[in-house]
Amino acid sequence: MARIKGGLNAKKKHNRVLKLAKGYRGARSKQYRVAKQSVMRALTSSYAGRKQKKRQFRQLWIARINAAARMNGLSYSKFMYGLKLAEIDMNRKMLAEMAVNDASGFATLAEVAKSKIA
Repeated sequence: MARIKGGLNAKKKHNRVLKLAKGYRGARSKQYRVAKQSVMRALTSSYAGRKQKKRQFRQLWIARINAAARMNGLSYSKFMYGLKLAEIDMNRKMLAEMAVNDASGFATLAEVAKSKIA
C-alpha cells in the first residue's frame, strides 16, 4: 500500500492561518510560524475583548445614569434604590438611553424614586 504524505493537509492548515493573519505587518502575514503565534494571540485577545466590551458598556450606562440622576438631585445609588422600592424594573441600558434622549421622562422617574425614598 502506498504511503500518504500530509502535504495537502499541512498546506490547507498553513493557508487557514495565513488568511487569518492577512493585514498584519511584515513577517506576521507572510511566514507561517510567525503568523501562527500572532493569530493565536489575536484570537485570545479577541475573546477577552468581547468580555471587556460588556463591562465597558455597563460602566458607560452607569456613568450616564449617574450624571442624569445628579441633575435631578439624586446620586446613582439612591436613584436605583428608589426605582427598586417603586418596583420599576428597567435595565441600565434603557435608563441610560432615557437619560440621553428623554430628559423629561428620566426626570419623572427621578421624582418617583425620590418620593419612594423619602
